[in-house]
Amino acid sequence: MSELNASDISRRQLPRCVCQRSQQVVFCKMPSAQVLQPVLKMKVDELFLNWLSDPATQSLLKDYLDLIKSGQRIDLCSKDVQDKRSLSFNENNNVASQMNLSEKKPAVLSVPSGPPSASTLPSGSSSNTRVTGSNGRVLRRSVSTRKAQVRTEEPVTTALSESIPKFYFPQGRPQANLNIDGLISKIEKIFSQFPNERATIEDMGQVAKACECPLYWKVPLFSSAGGDRTGFISVHKFVAMWRKTLQTCHDEASKFVHLLAKPGCNYLEQDDFIPFLQDVVNSHAGLAFLKEAPDFHSRYITTVIQRIFYNVNRSWTGKITCSELRKSNFLQNVALLEQEEDVNQLTDFFSYEHFYVIYCKFWELDTDHDLYIDQKDLARHSDQAISHRMIERIFSGTVTRDRQVHKNGRLSYGDFVWFLISEEDKKTDTSIEYWFRCMDLDGDGVLSMYELEYFYEEQCQKLEAMAIEPLSFEDCLCQMLDLVKPEVEGKVTLRDLKRCKLSHIFFDTFFNIEKYLGHEQKDPFSLMREMETYGQELSDWEKYAAEEYDILLAEEAANDQCNEVYDNPLSPLGQHISSELGFTKRHFFEIPSPHCNLDLDEYEYEDDFE
Repeated sequence: MSELNASDISRRQLPRCVCQRSQQVVFCKMPSAQVLQPVLKMKVDELFLNWLSDPATQSLLKDYLDLIKSGQRIDLCSKDVQDKRSLSFNENNNVASQMNLSEKKPAVLSVPSGPPSASTLPSGSSSNTRVTGSNGRVLRRSVSTRKAQVRTEEPVTTALSESIPKFYFPQGRPQANLNIDGLISKIEKIFSQFPNERATIEDMGQVAKACECPLYWKVPLFSSAGGDRTGFISVHKFVAMWRKTLQTCHDEASKFVHLLAKPGCNYLEQDDFIPFLQDVVNSHAGLAFLKEAPDFHSRYITTVIQRIFYNVNRSWTGKITCSELRKSNFLQNVALLEQEEDVNQLTDFFSYEHFYVIYCKFWELDTDHDLYIDQKDLARHSDQAISHRMIERIFSGTVTRDRQVHKNGRLSYGDFVWFLISEEDKKTDTSIEYWFRCMDLDGDGVLSMYELEYFYEEQCQKLEAMAIEPLSFEDCLCQMLDLVKPEVEGKVTLRDLKRCKLSHIFFDTFFNIEKYLGHEQKDPFSLMREMETYGQELSDWEKYAAEEYDILLAEEAANDQCNEVYDNPLSPLGQHISSELGFTKRHFFEIPSPHCNLDLDEYEYEDDFE
């Protein structure tokens, strides 16, 4: 190609300058005539990257790497020889570009299975191949005469994402051998025994067993099929509901949530449990005596609901999810209701003795019997043992569900259930979180030395009033840090307290003077024994409830023998045990009807825990 000068260059190759006012295009001359030269390095790099990114090339290089790792030798003369082609470009960029199109795709490298065919060889056998350009000039290309490699196509391996089995089942893992049609036929057979193939609430026990569900799922099953609105359910409506449930919910937790939850919700709120628990009260043999005291149903139901959320709702959201239900033992306790006639054996949720203790403790503090207590009332608990600063924190709304607590300065019965269980058993995760929230004044997730000193000051004042010389805060702090052993020096976190297994001693030191003195008088070696038997004995709450229940029964028996029965019909201790009680432990007392008739609608459960 002859040298190019400025006059030979096409006008369309010149840069254009456009005048904004006249919108005329002005072509600018190149300052000097220059010979255009291709940048070979950029093109070679491009070709190399194309070759290197080819899957066949990568597979071949991997084979080489495996051979090197195994200590074998690679013989390039007889196997896996790369096809190297060197390209030379002349000054004509247009012709070189056309040639590059045919060279763009890299050769596929492989181990040849035999002599290469003629079709795999480069065109022409000589090292110099003549190519005619568009301008009639002859271009020279140097072509290697080495044999091209032919690689047998390997099967494509399955993508990694396709080989990983599914591991997330929010509605439970589907059962491979579940025969839905067989279950439906059993249900239809049960319905055929009822008049007009319609089931009432009294028939739902048989239907629940046909569905292979615990007996006390009968009301959730009945309500989910629309029976709470019509008073009965037809076989077609129930079968349609249960078939859909089986297809979408694959374990007990997801089924239970689906049956109890409001439409469109995948979680349970507190009021969702009321119909279910009302059926337990109405039909369980161990609670038959409560039929004569319907006004106390709501007290018992409220207690059970609070205990359910206390133990199950670990997220403190006020909404129980399927995941939280699976991790708890609540559904196992529901199944045991059918087998256990004495509900007091089910101490986690349904124990009537525990309800008796909680309600009597609340009754003692609630002097006006409006089911609310204020700070002065709560301060009387356990003979003023809890510090005023801690009581103020409880009423600040930090750990209470009812948002009106902080506004009106009153604590509801439901919130008192949380308080009493947390106060008497500071070893559980929920109670540790309860008191940690109270002590964390600034809400930063860390108990600082300032916060610990704030609560310890009142403890010192109480000790001095009792003529007991308190430890200095510095000495007390050293003891507590040695007890907890926080990961970060000088900062006590929730994780530290859960890990140390002696959180009850830590909390009592800062806000419960009575229990603090009790710990101080204990044998130091008892702490070691306590840590060794951690979780193996009855919980602190179960011990407390059993002791208090015996005390309450003894007091009631003594009052009955002395004819000192309370005249107040509201008091749960107002009437007596029965003539056969004597000093023998009875499961229940005869509850009188209160003068304040309260129904279930009085309790609002829609507010989340703060």
